Amino acid sequence: MANALPSPNIQLRTGLLIPQLGFGTYLIGVDDAYRAVSDALEAGYRHIDTAQMYGNEAQVGAAIADSGLPRDAVFITSKLDNPYHQPQAARDAFARTLDDLRVDQVDLFLIHWPLARSTDYVATWRTLLEFEADGRARAVGTSNFQASHLQAIIDATGVAPALNQIELHPYLPQRELVQLHGRLGIATAAWSPLARGQLLAERRVLQVAHDAGRSPSQVVIRWHLQRGLVVIPKSTRRDRIAQNADVFDFELTERQMALLNSLDQDRRVGSHPDRVELDDR
Repeated sequence: MANALPSPNIQLRTGLLIPQLGFGTYLIGVDDAYRAVSDALEAGYRHIDTAQMYGNEAQVGAAIADSGLPRDAVFITSKLDNPYHQPQAARDAFARTLDDLRVDQVDLFLIHWPLARSTDYVATWRTLLEFEADGRARAVGTSNFQASHLQAIIDATGVAPALNQIELHPYLPQRELVQLHGRLGIATAAWSPLARGQLLAERRVLQVAHDAGRSPSQVVIRWHLQRGLVVIPKSTRRDRIAQNADVFDFELTERQMALLNSLDQDRRVGSHPDRVELDDR
């Protein structure tokens, strides 16, 4: 097993340290998840991001268990699936997550989508706080929450999410929301950090990659890291898993960061949080 990557950590509001670079498992099916996570751990990743909705928690858990790494060496994030927002349903679903992952405790557990028009996400948030209070989650947070959603749960409970995972990449830098996170003490994690691969053929990305002597994916991941974001690229190819991790021996210049910043189009490649509801499976 390779040594852990020299990834910086970000301190969450609970004091928990989350590795800034993680390995995402969205759309990695059950036939590939065990191998992909095993390859990621072998490459030095020590932060694995999964979700009930992905259907691969059991394979992720098996790969971590079989890696030989101590449990406290791997940061595990998972997320509550949309049908389970009702408090007792959330409790039952969380128990299944622990069983599937083969652990007694996850490091971070998130509400996957707010579902603001079809569920009581404040009640769901109160339920997640139970998991943090009883120690089965070291921290809890949210995913895809907009400013109004964050304010509603903070007003109701007095507790901010440890982290909010949102779609974020140079096409959609989410500057206002990231700034709000900073004021509220919420860490930001970026899903779809490469804009589902669309950025890899972008002329300005290719220019920065050429000038830096790195791959397009490496310079975009580096852009995230230098913004202070948690970033979770994913791949099922062993060479790309390793390449995406090889981002700690260079820095982008101010000019290169500015060039990538100039790609801002306020354009999503995934679903808008205001348009995802309980029946939108």
